[in-house]
Amino acid sequence: MKYSSMALVAVIAWLAVAGCATQPLVPSSVTADEPKHDRSILAGEWEHEDGATVTLRLDQQGNGTYPFKGGRFETSQLTGHTWEGRWSQKENDREGGFSVKLSNDYSAGEGTWWYVRIGTDKQPTQKGGTFRLNKKASLTQRRSDQIPIP
Repeated sequence: MKYSSMALVAVIAWLAVAGCATQPLVPSSVTADEPKHDRSILAGEWEHEDGATVTLRLDQQGNGTYPFKGGRFETSQLTGHTWEGRWSQKENDREGGFSVKLSNDYSAGEGTWWYVRIGTDKQPTQKGGTFRLNKKASLTQRRSDQIPIP
């Protein structure tokens, strides 16, 4: 009986270790206790600053385009104040991931980006970088901000 209990513990320990080995190489920075948010708060235009400033245009799901190299931006999750997803550039055949920590009002953020593929190289050694995002106020938002409240 003692032997079978030890065998059961060994099997459980092995399963736990084997399960950890299948985790992604770039772990999510989102914790399980943060609420998932409606992605529509990402919709609109964002200024992406990474050396130069590029405008991202995003839809209600946080997906969209940017003009540099035929860029695409795709949101995979928005949990708490952490925004994560993928980017790709058709003209130079590159793609990667990103993670952004958004401000309390979801109007700005600091992020990191990385490569997952450059051409046929699926394990590129080139490093990514950091960037800053600022949401551009829409014309409607600007007008309502300028109208005095009696």
